[in-house]
Amino acid sequence: MAEAYPWQDSLWQQLAGRAQHAHAYLLHGPAGIGKRALAERLMARLLCQQPAGLEACGQCKSCLLLKAGSHPDNYVLEPEEADKAIKVDQVRDLVSFVVQTAQMGGRKVVLIEPVESMNINAANALLKSLEEPSGDTVLLLVSHQSSRLLPTIRSRCVQQACPLPSEAMSLQWLGQALPQCSEQERVELLTLAAGSPLAAVSLQAQGVREQRAQVVDGVKKLLKQEQSATQLAEGWKDVPLLLLFDWFCDWSSLILRYQLTQDESGLGLMDMRKVVQYLAQKSAQDKVLNIQDWILAQRQKVLGKANLNRVLLLEALLVQWVGLLGRR
Repeated sequence: MAEAYPWQDSLWQQLAGRAQHAHAYLLHGPAGIGKRALAERLMARLLCQQPAGLEACGQCKSCLLLKAGSHPDNYVLEPEEADKAIKVDQVRDLVSFVVQTAQMGGRKVVLIEPVESMNINAANALLKSLEEPSGDTVLLLVSHQSSRLLPTIRSRCVQQACPLPSEAMSLQWLGQALPQCSEQERVELLTLAAGSPLAAVSLQAQGVREQRAQVVDGVKKLLKQEQSATQLAEGWKDVPLLLLFDWFCDWSSLILRYQLTQDESGLGLMDMRKVVQYLAQKSAQDKVLNIQDWILAQRQKVLGKANLNRVLLLEALLVQWVGLLGRR
């Protein structure tokens, strides 16, 4: 059974309770809030032969086959390797599945996640199935960045926004998911996960708070000239590049915000507040804007899996960061 999250209750009733189902749904929203689990729960409900109210029964032949991963009328399409594109050949295989007759006499259900990882040829190949679904086929498209989808794909689906849960609900859930963490640690994790509770759990599992402490300590030493950009760039080899760029992007935004508002409540997490305030007071605004533009451009390259020289990229970032103070 796919996990049911408390913040999805009303969304689930709305989706599962439909008298008639659309041929394609686009479940979109931030990563780390359980959209895949929601899609799997709906898939089970749509394939079940004896649904118990809004839920799949879990006992019929269809449910047992789905649980075993061998349901003939179920198709899951995802990248062959993590963070890679869904290729056109994969979509062609899916299209040939869609045109077949359901083997168990009910619906066929397809789950695609993340749908924005399809390259342009793959996306165009999918359009045909979205335009003319054959038989009783339901496509469930899961997207973490729906703005990256072709408008023609979006327009052929019933779009279902999956919003972030409230902070209170996320923290309550994290209290059960991460009982070993203090409340303060859970608040920090949720902040670092941009409010996504499942992302907070996975950040905790990868030791993000220890990585963040290492990076914050390094930034402070860099500004005090106790460590060089090169030493830090080499020392941070285990910290994911995307996390580093997310943090520096966040810090540059906080510097700008403080320069504009002088609002001390908007300085971000405790660990960098003094540094953010100090840099805001000492830096020229155009320099902060320039470094923010640069960070965003590099972050896009990291997201696009460009072949980057990690140490040189981090050195360049740190040299510019020190440059905010007008020193080299």
